[in-house]
Amino acid sequence: MRKSANSVSNIAALVLAVVLMSCSGPQADNESQLSQATQHEPGVGGGPPRVRLITQEQYLNTVEYLFGPTIKADIKFAPVRREGGLLALGAASAVVVPAVLTQFEHIARTIAAQVVDPVHRDVLVPCTPVSETASGPACARMFLSEVGRLLFRRPLRQDEIQRYVRTAGESADKAKDFYAGLSYSLSGMLISPKFLYLTEVAEVDPAHPGSYRLNAHSRALRLSLLLWNAPPDDQLLTAAENSELDSKEGLSRQVERLLASSRLENGIRAFFADMLVLDAIDNLAKDRVIYPAFTLKVAADTGEQTLRTIVDHLMVRRGDYRDLFTTRRSFINGDLGMIYRLPAERPHEWVPIEFDSANQRAGLLTQLSFLTLYSHPGRSSPTRRGKALREIFLCQKVPEPPPNVDFSGFEDPSGEFKTARQRLTIHRGNPVCAGCHKITDPMGLALENFDGAGQFRSKENGELIDASGKLDEVEFTTPVGLGQALHDHPATTSCLVERLYAYGVGRDMEPADSEWLDYLGQRFAAHGYRVPDLLREIAESSAFYSVIKEIAAPVKTAAVSHQ
Repeated sequence: MRKSANSVSNIAALVLAVVLMSCSGPQADNESQLSQATQHEPGVGGGPPRVRLITQEQYLNTVEYLFGPTIKADIKFAPVRREGGLLALGAASAVVVPAVLTQFEHIARTIAAQVVDPVHRDVLVPCTPVSETASGPACARMFLSEVGRLLFRRPLRQDEIQRYVRTAGESADKAKDFYAGLSYSLSGMLISPKFLYLTEVAEVDPAHPGSYRLNAHSRALRLSLLLWNAPPDDQLLTAAENSELDSKEGLSRQVERLLASSRLENGIRAFFADMLVLDAIDNLAKDRVIYPAFTLKVAADTGEQTLRTIVDHLMVRRGDYRDLFTTRRSFINGDLGMIYRLPAERPHEWVPIEFDSANQRAGLLTQLSFLTLYSHPGRSSPTRRGKALREIFLCQKVPEPPPNVDFSGFEDPSGEFKTARQRLTIHRGNPVCAGCHKITDPMGLALENFDGAGQFRSKENGELIDASGKLDEVEFTTPVGLGQALHDHPATTSCLVERLYAYGVGRDMEPADSEWLDYLGQRFAAHGYRVPDLLREIAESSAFYSVIKEIAAPVKTAAVSHQ
């Protein structure tokens, strides 16, 4: 909302300049695969339109897009329940209770006050009132209609505009301050369910009688959330309003624009942070007596290291997704360097590194984020690591342990068993426990060279560690071998396809989706397992916007007095 010619378009232009990925087609060795892959989308019924609570990152991305990075929004959302392995699915069942609404109202007033303060108003308010000590309906209408369109992801109806302008005028007359009134109405928009809940609306699909699809604004919303983890910008909303998204050509233009934007990094980060459960790092704690180098700063940096690795490999280098489990490239700073036992050339900066071939670090499984999240506060856990590997990367559900399991033999430090491999024979020998441990421990034991803080070790309690393992029928002897086995496992890529599509549509997958997921898997393979190409396949498909005509659950939120 900066004051300039075509102000909103100029804001959008500022964030579109950097191109982080090549637009070249598939490699020559994939062309035959691509030609053999199915060229016609299978039919997909879709799920009901979704109503999702906006996430903390989406909220902040919206504020920054509308008002710029100098507007500070210090907010911490309450966690939502993870469903189907993703927080994005849990957002569909989240509600705003009165206590949370109070928090939202506080931050809304803080943001609105900054937008209209003397430092920002000349840039962010695209007009000047006749008097700063009274209501100015013409200027208020101009500002609130533009802001409201972007906050609500659609143009405001006339009755909505009139209500917000009237509220601003009454507040301005009472305070004898035009900008105080404008701030009051803007804060009202920021705590409206129309902003806090991302609501999709269905319409009849003209190309498929008897079927339904999302309406244009809802298609723009779903597309932008997938690629940018943010509501639509001005250009995408304009395309929706001009019916450009109704044609394959118009949709393709917008998809390419979003993929070429620097904001794509926000989308990539958001998806993988969700898939890899990196939000759990906020509650990660280690025994400081056992692991003195593992500080809260190190814990926070573990997630950033993983996301930097993913962005560099998938976007900058346009690499094969499977190579994330074998790559020796990553990034560290001074604090992480202490854990990895690598000197940091610039201790206070992130620097690229490449582990040499003699190092047992290769791929995401040997990074601190995975190793520490799936360990105990004072020791490693082959079972937790193996369970996480199955569930996160292979989409295979591991049953919870039975109640009243006796862990005393495993946890006894003075016992006869010195290594985790030896101690786990207790559980593998118990018929009640053996079933699950057989599918988790053979993988997790391959990571036993890394302790509970992710530090490399060759011995445990004076005994040499045996890092051999097995993933289904593939055997290996090192952590690097585990990464290669996961790289080659067919479920690794099909799991990513399923997770990414579920993340985009905001619902768990059903058996009826299997044909469509198989099709996406074929296309993913044909393009060399490159994630930007998979995103394009999803975003340009009609299936991604197909829904069934089912009324979504009503939004549950406390009433707002001036709404």
